[in-house]
Amino acid sequence: MLSLLEKKRIPKPWGRYDLPHPFEGAPSEKIGEIWFDDAGTQQDLLVKYLFTSEKLSIQVHPSDQLARQSGLPSGKEECWIVIDAEPGAVLGIGTKVPLSPEDLRIAAIDGSIEQLMDWMPVSRGDLFYIPPGTVHAIGGGVSIIEVQQNADITYRLYDYGRPRDLHLDDGIKAAIAKPYEEHMHSRIDLACEEHIFDGPKFALWTISDWPADLLSGEPVQLIPLRGQVSIAGITAQAGDCLLCPPFVALERSSGFMALMAQAKSLKSGQSD
Repeated sequence: MLSLLEKKRIPKPWGRYDLPHPFEGAPSEKIGEIWFDDAGTQQDLLVKYLFTSEKLSIQVHPSDQLARQSGLPSGKEECWIVIDAEPGAVLGIGTKVPLSPEDLRIAAIDGSIEQLMDWMPVSRGDLFYIPPGTVHAIGGGVSIIEVQQNADITYRLYDYGRPRDLHLDDGIKAAIAKPYEEHMHSRIDLACEEHIFDGPKFALWTISDWPADLLSGEPVQLIPLRGQVSIAGITAQAGDCLLCPPFVALERSSGFMALMAQAKSLKSGQSD
């Protein structure tokens, strides 16, 4: 399996008109996400870029078990890697204190949930693991690479008055409203080779060549951060995502560096 995945630009009310390199252009709508189409070969993982000018909704994703109780193929585990952040940019991850389901409902309805979120200052190189059940929101002024279970399950708890549907019943059922656990945050150097994340559903590396500790022979997704790489005549550069088998011959430009993702789980669902 070898393909250069198609880029899809997704308009969002919290997105941007001025996308950073290498996605420059003049879109007619605010683009919040760029994600990569797997051309019908549904993969376990979905890779996205996110670009924000405003806060995203405060939201939560369900676990596999809870999603399947609702007839959905999987829940959604995800990981964020901050690749750029304006001064003062924040991410809201977890609540400052534990909240009961009823307290969470009241806070979502009256808007006090915004003040109860733990808004953390961020910069390039911050990595956050977001397990299912985590109440979370991405603030404005950040660019992120997100790797997630390939599942379209987002429950909005609060959206700052935007005219979009909320999902309070499902969201409160899915939510584990508590402080974020510090060990799920790390600082990484995107210019160094490292096994940067090892979670229940997938693992991540920063690489310039194949690492020795790959999980299996399952396909991987290569997201070039710098330089370019060619495999069997297919070339990917910054802003691309290449689906390929591991351990094939890589033709790399000088200074090549990429993020690599490999799934641990069986097939799941679709996109965010």
